[in-house]
Amino acid sequence: MEQHRTRPARYGRYGPRRDSPAGPAKPPLPSQAGRAAGGGATRSARPARVPEGRPGSPPAVRRLPNPRLTGLGSVLFCGLTMLVLGLLTEALFGASQTVYGVLFPPVCALTALWVREGDLLVAPVVVPIAFAVGLVPLADEGGGGTGDRLMGMVTGLATQAGWLYGGTLVAGLIVLVRRMRRVRAANRRTARNRPARP
Repeated sequence: MEQHRTRPARYGRYGPRRDSPAGPAKPPLPSQAGRAAGGGATRSARPARVPEGRPGSPPAVRRLPNPRLTGLGSVLFCGLTMLVLGLLTEALFGASQTVYGVLFPPVCALTALWVREGDLLVAPVVVPIAFAVGLVPLADEGGGGTGDRLMGMVTGLATQAGWLYGGTLVAGLIVLVRRMRRVRAANRRTARNRPARP
């Protein structure tokens, strides 16, 4: 029985048709493919924009310096700072002990904020010693001898006791708050790492 060969539709009897290309069919354009798949609406081929992640703090906000002083570093920082402030007070304000006392609490606060976690208890001990060190340039009772200077320091410590106690109290409160926060953070880490009971 004779079998008739079937030819593709694009081929005529004597060869390929003139209205159809001889080569393989070209794939549809992206716009045409989108219309065929989406029923007429063409979607953009560009990927969707992913919003950039925001950092933890706004870029406009400048973070304050947050050094971590050791026990010896806090001693040197507080002592040298108060000594420099004492010299400046003597040169600019006529050895005014009241001006010196006003400058003492901010230095105490910085010392308590910048000391590292392991040396927190050093800050309340250091600040009274630094106050006495910075008071040396201001303690001059006329003669300028060692005895007169010691008497001037005793007088300064007595008259400026309010600033001395206030600065020490500021340092103690900051250290206490930092200590409590450290203990709470340690308790939370322990609770997270503790395995759940069955």
